[in-house]
Amino acid sequence: MTPDDLKLRAKKFAHNCVKLTAYLPKTYLGNHIKDQLIRSATSTACNYRAVCIAQSKAAFISKISIVIEEADESLFWLEFIKEENLCNEIILTNLLSEALELSNIFAKSRITAQNK
Repeated sequence: MTPDDLKLRAKKFAHNCVKLTAYLPKTYLGNHIKDQLIRSATSTACNYRAVCIAQSKAAFISKISIVIEEADESLFWLEFIKEENLCNEIILTNLLSEALELSNIFAKSRITAQNK
């Protein structure tokens, strides 16, 4: 997978998380989770773009670490939605899987960069 492929994949993940929030209840908890998930998912995508233009190995590692944190936070909120039964599990299944896969890909990228 190329960096451009991963940029598109991360952006699609962010779009899908934003779309998911339309299904959350309009309660204090639902609104809180909407805000948090939108922030973390979109941050994953936009910060990965910054990774792709990092000007040094140190900058790459620093920026990819932020991406890992944001992807993992997105995974947390998706798991929380599932555990609280705030949304149909069928809708969540693909997003949960994608959040985990993206987190793993980004973590492996950091390990590879650190070992070079």
